[in-house]
Amino acid sequence: MDPTNLALLIADLRRDEGVRYSPYMDTTGHLSVGVGRNLTVFPLPAGWTYPLTDAQVNQLLTQDLQNTFAQLDAKLPWWRTLDAVRQRVIANMAFNLGVAGLMTFKTALGAMQRGSYAIAAAAMLNSQWARQVGMRAQRLCYAMEHDVMLAVVPPVYSSGA
Repeated sequence: MDPTNLALLIADLRRDEGVRYSPYMDTTGHLSVGVGRNLTVFPLPAGWTYPLTDAQVNQLLTQDLQNTFAQLDAKLPWWRTLDAVRQRVIANMAFNLGVAGLMTFKTALGAMQRGSYAIAAAAMLNSQWARQVGMRAQRLCYAMEHDVMLAVVPPVYSSGA
């Protein structure tokens, strides 16, 4: 992912996940900190204390993104051939769901790989994940279909598929 697209992804994730300097329970009951870092799966480095600093939050996010990208490269090597907006959609979903969770979107992933983006968006929209994350899913589905990442999706968006 090029540096400009990475900066846009980081801004998207900071908006979608929020930024917390002390531990909190996320919506799925996992103890988290920073930008959606699951502390059960990825504990803090030894010696770190709360509240975290901006530098520490950024370091954790960088590590989490590197881990997500490595897993995506192993499971979906074609994801980097997509245009910048659609790369961010896949990375955002993988960050939120985990790559294992993203891999359950078989219809959507197959459609993405074929370039059938309206079908991919419709499959994404018709999921428990979309119902759980609400506007985040609306934004990502719209971006997948239209190759444009909007800050706010038009009301009553539904995929054209």
